[in-house]
Amino acid sequence: MLAFPIMSALWTAIALVLVIEGLPLLLAPTRWRAVVRQVSSLADGQLRFFGLVLVLIGVVCLLLGRS
Repeated sequence: MLAFPIMSALWTAIALVLVIEGLPLLLAPTRWRAVVRQVSSLADGQLRFFGLVLVLIGVVCLLLGRS
């Protein structure tokens, strides 16, 4: 085990991101390509808004998980 609990949590978070990001590529690569094509055609403002929504959802989940 790592010396600092925060490092353990960080490695766990990174591992979960890799697993979650890798699942669509493993299970449905054709659909993943179609989604990437659709997302790449969005305007910059739409992408930024989508990113903002994801960040806010993540922050809310973190706050709910810590309380």
